[in-house]
Amino acid sequence: MSASAGFELQRVIFPPPGEFDAVELYVDAGSALGLHLVEDDRLYRNPKLPEDKLHVVGSSTVEAHHEDFLSRTSMTVRPGQHISFGTYFNAFPASYWRRWTNVTDVKLKIQLEGTGSVIVFRSNARGVPQRLESIRVDGVENIQLDLSLEMFGDGGWYWFEMVAGQSELNLLGASWSTDTKPTVSTEKAATVQITTMNKPAFCIDNARVLAANPYALKSVGEILIVDQGTRKVVDEPGFDEVRHLLGDKLRIIEQDNLGGSGGFSRGMAEAVDNGSDFVLLLDDDVAVEPDSIERIITFARYSRRPTIVGGHMFDLYSRTTLHTFGEVVDPYRLSWVTPDTEIEYRHDFRQRNLRQTPWMHRRVDVDFNGWWMCLIPTAVIREIGLSLPLFIKWDDAEYSLRAKEAGFPTVSLPGAALWHVSWIDKDDSLGWQAYFHERNRLISALIHSPFPRGGRLLRESFQNNVKHLISMQYFVQEARILALRDVLRGPQHLHAELRSKLAEVNRLRSQHPEARICSDVDDFPAVGLTRGGRGGGTTAMPSKKDLPSWAAKTVLRQVFRKPDLQSLERPQAHLAHRENKWWTLSRYDSVLVSNAEGTGVSWLRRNPDLLKSKIVEASRLQAQLFRQWSTLSAEYRAALPRITSMESWRSTFESVADTSVKERH
Repeated sequence: MSASAGFELQRVIFPPPGEFDAVELYVDAGSALGLHLVEDDRLYRNPKLPEDKLHVVGSSTVEAHHEDFLSRTSMTVRPGQHISFGTYFNAFPASYWRRWTNVTDVKLKIQLEGTGSVIVFRSNARGVPQRLESIRVDGVENIQLDLSLEMFGDGGWYWFEMVAGQSELNLLGASWSTDTKPTVSTEKAATVQITTMNKPAFCIDNARVLAANPYALKSVGEILIVDQGTRKVVDEPGFDEVRHLLGDKLRIIEQDNLGGSGGFSRGMAEAVDNGSDFVLLLDDDVAVEPDSIERIITFARYSRRPTIVGGHMFDLYSRTTLHTFGEVVDPYRLSWVTPDTEIEYRHDFRQRNLRQTPWMHRRVDVDFNGWWMCLIPTAVIREIGLSLPLFIKWDDAEYSLRAKEAGFPTVSLPGAALWHVSWIDKDDSLGWQAYFHERNRLISALIHSPFPRGGRLLRESFQNNVKHLISMQYFVQEARILALRDVLRGPQHLHAELRSKLAEVNRLRSQHPEARICSDVDDFPAVGLTRGGRGGGTTAMPSKKDLPSWAAKTVLRQVFRKPDLQSLERPQAHLAHRENKWWTLSRYDSVLVSNAEGTGVSWLRRNPDLLKSKIVEASRLQAQLFRQWSTLSAEYRAALPRITSMESWRSTFESVADTSVKERH
């Protein structure tokens, strides 16, 4: 687009055809509940509902119908209706553009036809809406307003609303643009890279969505899928179709499973090699809002300095629920936390829209963004290298911490998002991923913690050891002990063991019967009336002041009191996952526990000998880590440039199976 016409930053969009269960993220009819899909005035969310029976309502009265959405960029407002675009995907996040880019003012352009009014609003950082202007519309109108970003220092959004008169008012298109030129002017600036592991159907679906939305690919030179699975994307039904639709823009690389850090590092390296200005990393098991891709790239092109730009994550199975609005790393604990206590975890826009959520109007500055959707400038990669070879967990957070230390910020950009399976049905701290949680958090602390011996980290690690052991989770503790040993061995083994460590952890798991998960509870003995058996249900967590004495008594009791022999033959209770708490599990000698996904059950049985040996071993290793912290920290920091370099990663890539599918075909 020419400078005289302006550069488009964000366009007003509507749900893709058939995707109306997230309509509240696009338009708002003014009620607290927003818009709902209903049949015969009942709340209804079945995508199989015939279109001739589908309509959209706000509160108890009909506000808009599905057929009012004319296209991705146009809609009809019926006579007398009031529709707001002060929504997640259609309001303009002005404070983010003011803080992080060279844009100082924007133009709101609206094309209309019909009768009614357009009202333009802004909000301040407290979430208070402020009416700026009301414009009467009669006939065909092309409205353009110049809007300054000066007053958005701490927060605030722009948006507009439409009120139809006695006849309908049609929105033909609307956008936010600027006359300011971007700092990065490359036309095909980005590589979109997806790392996948045995989720080929997701990859095909997302490739098809991108192919059907050329606007999302305006700034994309290549779509690269790094396939690390045994179920190959190229063998999935529909691959030939998307390859035809995307043409030379699509490339597949097949390599051995190097985890998320290996797959995404491959994408980073390829983006550097193909001359891209940016690489946009995407998870495989997601559904993308296509315009988010162009929005993230555009924001990065206007950033004052090279900036990592991430998108938010909505729940794939609850489309209006935002999983998190931003994350920072608590430096004293080195753990992931929300930036502000008022920020609501898992905010549902079906319950409260953007205009009714004051905390969402404050600009939220973050330390990192998850690599479910995260753009990294190749200028950053050239300076600080690729990911640490961590396989999974902490690779995204560590990378942004490293970038921050080098002067490159991370921004989680509102209005750019995808849908991903949320963490509410997962508990990866209890499976094989427990090893990577512990090892990678410790490594990240050794590299980045500003506090002696990692601040509170080692104390929390010891507390977690006790919690797992008194909960009869012996494999989890075995994995954490392995993590401690590997951290103490130093950084030189990280690349060499990238392919083999998962298999080693799984072999460890196979040696622990309590880690066995059965899909049918009848695979275990029935719960019996055993001595010491207790009814199910949650119990209160010990108070903070009572916790030390409670923990000491519990550990001593579990070490010196043998489990009841009957409980070794039959479980004392069956606990739902919500009851799977360390202060509850510690009461039992033997218990069945459902997993987070609801797909299986494990049988936990108390073993005093294992508890005693593992707590002694873990304590010895942690004492060693405490003594050697300064030396190890210096060792990891010194090795960081080498183990994250393009050269080290290329050597790792060359040592594994690697095929470019584009060349094969």
